[in-house]
Amino acid sequence: MRFRLATRGSTLALVQAELAAQALARRYPEHEFVPVPLTTHGDRHPSMRLTESSREGVFVHELEQALRDGRAELAVHSAKDLPTLPTPGLTLAAFLPRADARDALIARTRSTLADLPAGARIGTGSPRRAAQIAAVRPDLQAVEIRGNVDTRLRRLAEGAVDALILAAAGLERLGRLGEAHQLLPFEVMLPAPGQGALAVQAVEGSEAARLAAAIDDPATSRAVLAERALLRRLGGGSMPAAAP
Repeated sequence: MRFRLATRGSTLALVQAELAAQALARRYPEHEFVPVPLTTHGDRHPSMRLTESSREGVFVHELEQALRDGRAELAVHSAKDLPTLPTPGLTLAAFLPRADARDALIARTRSTLADLPAGARIGTGSPRRAAQIAAVRPDLQAVEIRGNVDTRLRRLAEGAVDALILAAAGLERLGRLGEAHQLLPFEVMLPAPGQGALAVQAVEGSEAARLAAAIDDPATSRAVLAERALLRRLGGGSMPAAAP
């Protein structure tokens, strides 16, 4: 039987969907699992600030709609992109083993966060990251920057910013973690809830949900669900969990 996995169309999202497809294929070699790239609201509006969006889950809604209307049986998300409130009729059937949850710093000139010169411009689309940078280095300037990893790295090379902060897991999955100059410890920068984890979503009670449950990593599932519950308790359920 053929199962379609809805995913965003970026290079990183396709790599992540392929990881889920491979995990499912190893467990169920008699079935075929095929990623299906879709364009989300967040992808169509790359200059939009996520804090200004009136929509929850700007990288999620179209993937969930594909599950509802039968264009896909499964959807693969970065867990940090998921709204904290559950979507009626859908279930998070599995979480894949978590990658490195830390954030990474990449600078134009090799440097750590502590060694960046005063006034250096740090590119990030995340208010979480900007606030934590300000807490440890108030002399630095957080600059709004959006786009996929390649776009952000190009902006860095062009001199739009002096350094970037990106999720280490995304860099690792793209084979670019070696370009990072520092992996920021949790004492300096706490990650977004779910960062580093991939979630597999399906229609509640479906055969696809049953199959996906077999590849769930219990340790990752417990940790991510706890983090999401805390964020929801703090009132974060009406916004996307984090910037990409």
